[in-house]
Amino acid sequence: MPSMRHSYTVTVPEDPPATAFPFLKPDLRRKSSAVSGSMLVSTFVGLLINQAKNSKNTQGLVGLRNLGNTCFMNSILQCLSNTHDLRDYCLHNCHRQDLNNNSRANTALMEEFSKLTQTLWRSSGSDAVSPSEFKTQIQKYAPRFVGYNQQDAQEFLRFLLDGLHNDVNRVAIRPRVDMEDFDQLSDDEKGKMMWNKYLEREDSKIVDLFVGQLKSSLTCSDCGYCSTVFDPFWDLSLPIAKKSSGEVSLMDCVRLFTKEDVLDGDEKPTCYRCKSRRKCTKKFTVQKFPKILVLHLKRFSEARVRASKLSTFVSFPMRDLDLGEFASENSANAVYNLYAVSNHSGTTLGGHYTAYCRNPTLGEWYNFNDSRVTPMSSSQVRSSDAYVLFYELVTSSRV
Repeated sequence: MPSMRHSYTVTVPEDPPATAFPFLKPDLRRKSSAVSGSMLVSTFVGLLINQAKNSKNTQGLVGLRNLGNTCFMNSILQCLSNTHDLRDYCLHNCHRQDLNNNSRANTALMEEFSKLTQTLWRSSGSDAVSPSEFKTQIQKYAPRFVGYNQQDAQEFLRFLLDGLHNDVNRVAIRPRVDMEDFDQLSDDEKGKMMWNKYLEREDSKIVDLFVGQLKSSLTCSDCGYCSTVFDPFWDLSLPIAKKSSGEVSLMDCVRLFTKEDVLDGDEKPTCYRCKSRRKCTKKFTVQKFPKILVLHLKRFSEARVRASKLSTFVSFPMRDLDLGEFASENSANAVYNLYAVSNHSGTTLGGHYTAYCRNPTLGEWYNFNDSRVTPMSSSQVRSSDAYVLFYELVTSSRV
């Protein structure tokens, strides 16, 4: 957010007359006046700095009221509020330009999201803000959030980003999907063509920030033919690795997600060259890394009888997460810094969501627990409650 500049005029008194300090010699009187003027300027500047600091310290440090089991929503909203580029997009009303460029009749979700973001960053007080108007709009877009049942934060994030994207999609009329044959192209050319095809239908500030591209390679065990498919992704759901030592790292989880799998038996796909079902190996790599990488730790099982939660501690880096080994191209920029975490404490039967966020203006970490916002040490960010991790791509402009 650009700093607000103000002009102030400070009048420093001229040398006082000799009668003002009759007991001082002329040279001492001059020194006294200089000291008085210097102290006045120093004091006034100090007051301005303190006032600026007090004003700055309240920016983005406002809680959200719990409307009844809405901690999952509050946690994600605070993570997005501290997403630097998305915050600025809302604060500067850039979404209005995108709204004017399309002909959609209903764009209320982005309007309410932007309004809420502006309130969090421009509020003059520290009282918690009610997100009731925003909740009204998100449940219109996604009726599953009607009512006050506890919901999954990652699912809420997916619905919210999809809704915001649809509101400000730069493509007013989506063209028909043409099934073109790109198999004669190199993988790099094919990936770029598939990405451009995606942008012909889905193109927004949300896509600019959050969407990357996965490359799936399928290799036939009989003839050795390798077919590739490129798909966009909004986040990556990572299985939690298990180790006998009990120490699991985020890199272990990413390696488990991208490891080569054997597709056999009922899973056998049809080989493009053999024209019949064959045993194949499948492997994921990242073709295009997004500016904002959202990593979801799969803590909740999908068991039909009874869901359970994994409370495994996953160690994740705060800075310089290098995912270069998972890139399709060696030259890809894949170094990220952590700036927000959505946490879930408790069990599947009853739990609570909070958010740990690094304020993009102050550079300090804060604990967002519904209405309460408290400072925290960066050493407290890693915990077994971490559920959704938000990373920002390191660039030369922002380290």
